[in-house]
Amino acid sequence: MTNITIAWIALPFFIGFVIYLLPQLDRILALGTALVSAGYALQIFFASSPLNIQLLNNFGVTLTIDQLSSFFIFTNALVTAAVIIYCWQTSKSTFFYMQTLILHGSVNATFVSADFISLYVALEVISIASFLLIAYTRSDRSIWVGLRYLFVSNVAMLFYLVGAVLVYQAHHSFNYAGLRGSPPEAVALIFLGLLVKGGIFVSGLWLPLTHSESESPVSAMLSGVVVKAGVFPLVRCALMLEEIDPIVRFFGVATALLGVGYAVFEKDTKRMLAFHTISQLGFVLAAPLVGGFYALTHGLVKSALFLIAGVLPSRNFKELQHQPIDRSIWIALVIASFSISGFPLLSGFGAKVLTSENLLPWQVIGMNIAALGTAISFAKLIFLPNQPSSSAPLNKKPKISSGFWWAMIILLGGLVGANIFYYQAYTLKNTIKPLATIALGWLAYLLIFKKSVIKLPRGSEQFDHLIGVMSLMLILLFWIVWTKLPISI
Repeated sequence: MTNITIAWIALPFFIGFVIYLLPQLDRILALGTALVSAGYALQIFFASSPLNIQLLNNFGVTLTIDQLSSFFIFTNALVTAAVIIYCWQTSKSTFFYMQTLILHGSVNATFVSADFISLYVALEVISIASFLLIAYTRSDRSIWVGLRYLFVSNVAMLFYLVGAVLVYQAHHSFNYAGLRGSPPEAVALIFLGLLVKGGIFVSGLWLPLTHSESESPVSAMLSGVVVKAGVFPLVRCALMLEEIDPIVRFFGVATALLGVGYAVFEKDTKRMLAFHTISQLGFVLAAPLVGGFYALTHGLVKSALFLIAGVLPSRNFKELQHQPIDRSIWIALVIASFSISGFPLLSGFGAKVLTSENLLPWQVIGMNIAALGTAISFAKLIFLPNQPSSSAPLNKKPKISSGFWWAMIILLGGLVGANIFYYQAYTLKNTIKPLATIALGWLAYLLIFKKSVIKLPRGSEQFDHLIGVMSLMLILLFWIVWTKLPISI
């Protein structure tokens, strides 16, 4: 199994370069690589014991592949496959598919890494591949947004690298377990890097502009899997080290509330989805034990929503409320919105139930508020006017490729199929609370938020503020680790 794992890690990078030799097969090779990852994830999920691989002794590389990894890898595989199929009939070049595979492979690498140096290398490759995809259109706007992302990411990783060196200085090992007993500044520096890469709390305010200004398939990749490369190590460390768990849970609740607080007032569809990416990552961190399942459902939902947002006639909610959308697109939009809101029969319901069952008492109120905010936000999409395509004027009928619908089958079908991971959630007691939350959220939207004209300032998203916030977050993290009292409740 060790040889298979190493070959699987190397495959996306190998195929990514082979694609240039066989450009006529770029889509087929890219899709095949994603399907191989899906098969590997399923094999790991049903394995009787986790796989631990130690290479190069204390200097790295250390790999750990278990059920938690399988959820994240499977998410990456399905999202990548859906994006490739979505782009199948477009004019995307071989370069696009190459970078998608490089991104897919480097994200996979973060989900199996168990040492800080291997993780650092994988995260840096992710930054480069993401930048090239963000700037793929070569417009001035896309290049600036890509460079902004790359600079913020690289500054954060410099802090991270210093923390990794301090861990090695303390234990002569880069293993995640080295956080125990390391100096507080080492933990703070490493966490700062991961919080920024994962789009967590105020460190994630680079995310709305980056995700919303990218092309829809790139936004789907960024929101569906890329940010989880920063979240996964936090979840892994929380499960390994009990003293790290409260810190991760604290940022989970804070992130869920911050993201949803922006989302309920947002008037732009893609920005609203981007803020909800921040919020939903908070749900992943709030209950690390079940974070893998929540990451799977969120990845599928958010990728589907960004792809759908790309075919809507407008990004402005005010315009969409007076411009009926095609009913078939609206149905796909409703299915995805229902899942992320926690509606039964979709895996988002099971994920929210499972998360709520693994919350600590002090987390419950905050996460319930975040769940209510989620229902309010996605009511904006659910209550959009719609009409059959036959009723639309010929010049306004949407031109939707078959690739879009096949991508929806993969992503939305995954939301139905993922119910098997937690079918025990379907009890009367578990069903009442999510339905009540959704109903209350819809009522609040119709009576209050639909008519709201509040527009939150965007000053905190400016480039210079993003860099300045890193220093403030570093002070906060150092204080949390130093006092050992992140949540003394």
